[in-house]
Amino acid sequence: MKRRSFLKTGVLAAPAAALAAPAIASGVIEWKCPTSFPAKAPGVGTNATTFVDAVNSMAEGKLKLKLYSAGELVPPFAVEDAVQQGTVEIGHTTAYYNASKNSANHFFTTIPFGMSATEMSAWLRFGEGQALFDEIYGKRGLVPLYCGNSTVQAAGWFKTEINSLEDLSGLNMRIAGLGGEAMRKLGVNAVLLPPTEIFPAFQSGAIDAAEWVGPMLDQAFGLNKVANICYAPAFHEPGAGLNIAVNKDAWDSLSPDLQAILRGAATTAESVSIAQFEYFNIQAFKALQDSGVEFKAFPEDVLAALKTAVAEVLQEQAAANPDFAKCLESYNAFLDLAKPYAAAFSAPSLMQRI
Repeated sequence: MKRRSFLKTGVLAAPAAALAAPAIASGVIEWKCPTSFPAKAPGVGTNATTFVDAVNSMAEGKLKLKLYSAGELVPPFAVEDAVQQGTVEIGHTTAYYNASKNSANHFFTTIPFGMSATEMSAWLRFGEGQALFDEIYGKRGLVPLYCGNSTVQAAGWFKTEINSLEDLSGLNMRIAGLGGEAMRKLGVNAVLLPPTEIFPAFQSGAIDAAEWVGPMLDQAFGLNKVANICYAPAFHEPGAGLNIAVNKDAWDSLSPDLQAILRGAATTAESVSIAQFEYFNIQAFKALQDSGVEFKAFPEDVLAALKTAVAEVLQEQAAANPDFAKCLESYNAFLDLAKPYAAAFSAPSLMQRI
């Protein structure tokens, strides 16, 4: 797979000033759609372009979306703020980037030691997940549409081996989500950086370790140029979701057919993203191995300590936020059903017996 550089894409911008109302010319509705990611980045960026292209194609000129790369219109972590404020009508992001608004948002991206991409989709589309998603986002005047998943990620790139808990203590690590909270309990200085800042910080030594996504994106962002040890799979992101957020007033202004087009485009983008991540992660994994990258698993004592830390984090969050507790109950109820099924019917379990 030919590797491309995306590091110069998506320079951070100052928060945008209030924009003019959406243009409506000859019955055409024009919306601005910023994304939290470099628009040309494989997987996360192309998820946004897949969604936008699908909407523009199906809407046949009645609704046109214009995609803005990370930082081009609003900062990467401020996409949903802009949508909520009405600065833009729609945006592409991942829910846990907005966990400061409501910690329950973690459930709509990923939970450590939690659901796979397919399990997440099942919980959202046929279980209680989407109703909870709608409820949590509705409090901020947003309509959420699940639109993609990175599948299982990598646990991170390290410049030295992790052979014990002591090797984690004191490390500066870029890590997202509740996994970062668990790492802090083990003595790691966990920091969350926007995608475009990960490589420079890792290369300069500002951080000692970095998790981003997985083979395809980690290679594209050049993390293997800084370190040649990658731990996998990710304990903290077994299947990270992506989503669209629509301003509720803007959503209500659309006709039912255009609302259906947005929902359909999100479903299409989800399917494409899972296939893309699976296909190109496989290609990149081989290329990285061939280049000398060592893929390792965390030692059992480290994983055990992380499981304990995650359990503590989940209980702390549930005690502090009723929304988190409500989502945790629903999430765990389905996960408890899913685990024995996955153990019996998953392809890896079959392959291990052959």
